Amino acid sequence: MITTSPLRTALLPAALAVALAALHLWTTAGVDTTRLAELMTGATPDAFADIRVTQAVLPRVVMGLIVGAGLGLAGSLFQQVTGNRLASPLTLGASSGAWLAMVVATLAAPALAASAREWVSLAGATAAFGLVVGIAGLRGLMGLRAVLGGMAVNLLLGSIAGGIVLLQSPYFGHLFVWGAGDLGQSGWDRTLWAAPRLGAAALGILACSRILGLLRPGAGAAEARGLSLRPWLVLLAALALYLTAVSVAAVGMIGFIGLLAPTLARAGGARRPLTELVASAFLGAALLSGADLVAVGASGVLRDMVPTGAAAALAGAPALVLLMRRRLAAADHGTLEMPQGPARPAAITLAGIGGLSVLALLLAVFVSPGEDGWRIAVPDALTLSFRWPRILAAAGAGGAMALSGVILQRLIRNPLASPDILGMSSGATLALVLTSLVGGVSIHTAGVPVALLGSAAVMVALLLLARRHAHAPMVVALVGISLGALLDALVKIALAAGTADSFALLGWLGGSTYRVTGGAALALAGLAVAACLGLRAAHRWLTLIGTGDATAAARGLPVGAVRTIGLAVAAGLAGTVTALMGPVSFVGLVAPHAATMIGARTAGAQTWVAAWLGAVLMVGSDWLGRTLIYPMQLPAGIIAACLGGGYFIALLIRQRLAARRSGMI
Repeated sequence: MITTSPLRTALLPAALAVALAALHLWTTAGVDTTRLAELMTGATPDAFADIRVTQAVLPRVVMGLIVGAGLGLAGSLFQQVTGNRLASPLTLGASSGAWLAMVVATLAAPALAASAREWVSLAGATAAFGLVVGIAGLRGLMGLRAVLGGMAVNLLLGSIAGGIVLLQSPYFGHLFVWGAGDLGQSGWDRTLWAAPRLGAAALGILACSRILGLLRPGAGAAEARGLSLRPWLVLLAALALYLTAVSVAAVGMIGFIGLLAPTLARAGGARRPLTELVASAFLGAALLSGADLVAVGASGVLRDMVPTGAAAALAGAPALVLLMRRRLAAADHGTLEMPQGPARPAAITLAGIGGLSVLALLLAVFVSPGEDGWRIAVPDALTLSFRWPRILAAAGAGGAMALSGVILQRLIRNPLASPDILGMSSGATLALVLTSLVGGVSIHTAGVPVALLGSAAVMVALLLLARRHAHAPMVVALVGISLGALLDALVKIALAAGTADSFALLGWLGGSTYRVTGGAALALAGLAVAACLGLRAAHRWLTLIGTGDATAAARGLPVGAVRTIGLAVAAGLAGTVTALMGPVSFVGLVAPHAATMIGARTAGAQTWVAAWLGAVLMVGSDWLGRTLIYPMQLPAGIIAACLGGGYFIALLIRQRLAARRSGMI
């Protein structure tokens, strides 16, 4: 067995970080090597090129090193404390919480956002992390529930932040760049602000390495050695959150560094807590320096700024899949259970849903605000010609996404599965955005075939990656995380230019019915009805495959073919909805859950009840989006994501508390 000394394990990443920083300076400085050395040793700048080096290039390189080190250190600390190798500021929701807090503060209290930005950012990161802890519990942080809970929190907070930015797009253009991770500097102010804060937190973490050593065998072993567990866990989590908050406040959202650096550190031989912390910090610095070098080079080629965070995600997402997929196991299924509910829907419950459906339809058709306040009136022919496609498209999209969620939850026996969580919506959106960026065509022109191709690519990835691990939830969740990050990176590259087309793209990304034509609306509604009828006819397949592959095969079901067909249908539903009105989050997650909770526990019943609930949710969301901030509008997808995401997170917390009271956890 070959062993690596702790000193070498730490020094090699340090040398790599220094080499990449030097390469960054050499390639981007714009002056010869001799003059660069003179400027770095204190020579007085006497030309514009010299000033650019001392006030832009040097502080940018230093910022990349210190923020990368901070993110790598935060990721390592999260992973060591939780024992979860997918834990990071990204997957535990901390980064998105910090970003949302900064967006809100910039809008509502700009003076506070400027003078106390690390504390504003820390408050958001702590609140988001608290949501994940509420979903998973302290002991659950080491499992899949924490990762998927963090993804749900990321989707929810990202939808809220996206809605705010969309509303303020003419004035908040700089948030596109900052939110994508911007290392650009115009002086040393931000670098000198971040350095002592990150340094103090890093020293505090390194001083706690002995505590991490006690925690490594497990919480029980640490308590047996006399460690008072709770205060130390709170302190360590606070330090990791503070590093995250300062990093987000300084340069914006940079996601995959804190996830990838500790993985590379362990792959390089880091076995002791202190060694892993130090190696992760240096590797984080190297990764971010390299990503920034790529971003600067790509910006010169594309003639548009490429955000550093986007470049980091483009490299980090596929690398994470390659590094982690062999460490996953099918036993992760055991941590997940379907929601509880009665044996069948009660008549009064169905009547209530029917009443809610009628109310949503009446509001959507007859109730709207105007210059003189709210009014209830029969719309004229022109108004109705604009209104009915939106209502029908919203209903069709909600039903189709709900049915896609039913299929996925049944096929892989994962109650947290949905087309947005598993990356199918992301695959469709990614294909459309790439077509728009590379081909220069409108997303609406690219259409359904491109979206279906993207969803199909995700389907193939799921089949290839999950087959080896018996379709373990961790595998498909990891694919979803990675594709979501890739999508986010490409979208932020598109939005960084801040053009009118960029703002139009942002509106589409919210899942808007605004541009849906009558033909597209009829197609969506017809698709949802056809899928519902087809799934009702195939309910026996869904029931059998939900019992397990062995049982289903023993009863004569061709498991491989059924799973392939089911994934294809789920991907097709998600891709079509995405192509016609943009990505829609949480509907495919919440509607099947809600259907099960009210008693639709069989596959046949869950199919039509979930489609019904999804349609009602989207019609209501579209009406709220049209009326809440009249005369401005919000996309229906953002409203649905906020409503559905909030409900789903509250449901997860409630389920954990119920399980705790019953003694199950």
